[in-house]
Amino acid sequence: MEIIHISAECYPVAKAGGLGDVVGALPKYQCKAGDIAKVIMPMYRTQFLYENDWQVDFKGSANLGNWYFEFTIIKEATNKLGFDLFLVDINGLLDRQKIYGYEDDAERFTAFQIAVVSWISSWEHSPDIVHCHDHHTALIPFMMQHCYAFQHLAAIPTVLTIHNAQYQGWMGWDKSLYIPRWDLWKRGLLDWAGNINPLAAGIKCAGKVTTVSTSYKDELRVKANGLENLFEFEKGKCEGILNGIDTQIWNPATDPYIQFGFTYRSVATGKAKNKKVLCDQFGLDINLPLFVFIGRMVGEKAADLLPDAIKTAIYYGNKNACFLVLGSGELLVEQAFQQMIGDYPGVFNASIGYNEALSHQMYAGADFLLMPSRVEPCGLNQLYAMRYGTIPVVRRTGGLKDTVVDMGDIDGFGIQFNEASISDINYSIGRGISVFQDKVHLAWMRKFMMQIDHSWEQTVDKYKTVYKSLQ
Repeated sequence: MEIIHISAECYPVAKAGGLGDVVGALPKYQCKAGDIAKVIMPMYRTQFLYENDWQVDFKGSANLGNWYFEFTIIKEATNKLGFDLFLVDINGLLDRQKIYGYEDDAERFTAFQIAVVSWISSWEHSPDIVHCHDHHTALIPFMMQHCYAFQHLAAIPTVLTIHNAQYQGWMGWDKSLYIPRWDLWKRGLLDWAGNINPLAAGIKCAGKVTTVSTSYKDELRVKANGLENLFEFEKGKCEGILNGIDTQIWNPATDPYIQFGFTYRSVATGKAKNKKVLCDQFGLDINLPLFVFIGRMVGEKAADLLPDAIKTAIYYGNKNACFLVLGSGELLVEQAFQQMIGDYPGVFNASIGYNEALSHQMYAGADFLLMPSRVEPCGLNQLYAMRYGTIPVVRRTGGLKDTVVDMGDIDGFGIQFNEASISDINYSIGRGISVFQDKVHLAWMRKFMMQIDHSWEQTVDKYKTVYKSLQ
């Protein structure tokens, strides 16, 4: 089976979040299972681009409304990621360092999708599945079915995976001319609430829609940033498939990013050595339980609550825990954390920015991972933490609900709480401190969670079932 993944992100080429991790791993494991999986993404000007060898695969041209553009498709020459990787270059739109955050993102990703479909339409064969990821590629099923130049692709099955429905790619109807000449009778497939909504169009047009956890699929019917009724109407084509993690990259026994490797059998000594590395680097008390936060400092992650929650925990807990945060995002949250570095020496520190190596070391050395997310479609951080014997402290939502069992339940190895609030976060920190003091219970939880299988192999089988249902 030939599967074409189309995405704005793919680790290690370009990554902003979990989407990149998934698209960097799923195709690799699909190829290992015997299928032919390929990835098509924009050619950002990233370090990966300049450090690897490429060959030109295709040159073409298309229109974005009245703007004529040329595009080039290049292919990574050595198959170093375990699958064929293709990059789409459009001068003036995709030749930038950042993935998102530009005023012309609508133009950038619409042109990217037009180039991809134009290229696929030139093939002498048809792939078995076109698998789109999030709103940046969600217009592709519509284009394949209802743009006159591409309607010979209409029989190719399409799947849309929603990694985060909060972002939908809204465009005003004045930009409808961007889409190659299409059947105007199909206007309703593009429209939602008076705008062109690419994510909504993808949900309507794709043969199957998957979400990255079962609970998130159910939650979208009641909370989906305006698309609740659509998810309710289309629930018959929706399926929740929990993300896996790449157990080759995320392996504490062989991880090149961490100072001391370990397995579940040596977790106590391994984590102690890695914790010392962190505490020495950031001036923290190694004898205290270490809670960490790793990720985007944005409202979805409830990062805005953490400065006050941590201050409260330090003050009322009489400094009986220490905290380390890594990430970037909203300026006010970043500034609050930076201010706290000087205010709470020995029990708090922060690293503002993206640092892949440090994140691995934090998973290896921390005792607890804080994830108070307001929205968490799947969550990968808690899966990484479990792989490294770090107890996840999570809000009961989305994929966090599906993957973490509270310590109060049978075989519980994590800590769950109900509300994204300072009080719930602090209560859960207190529960964590009590676990840290019970060394026997702590050792059992660490060993148990490290042996849970969250590899991609079982996830690949579920996607294959979805693909086969469309053929």
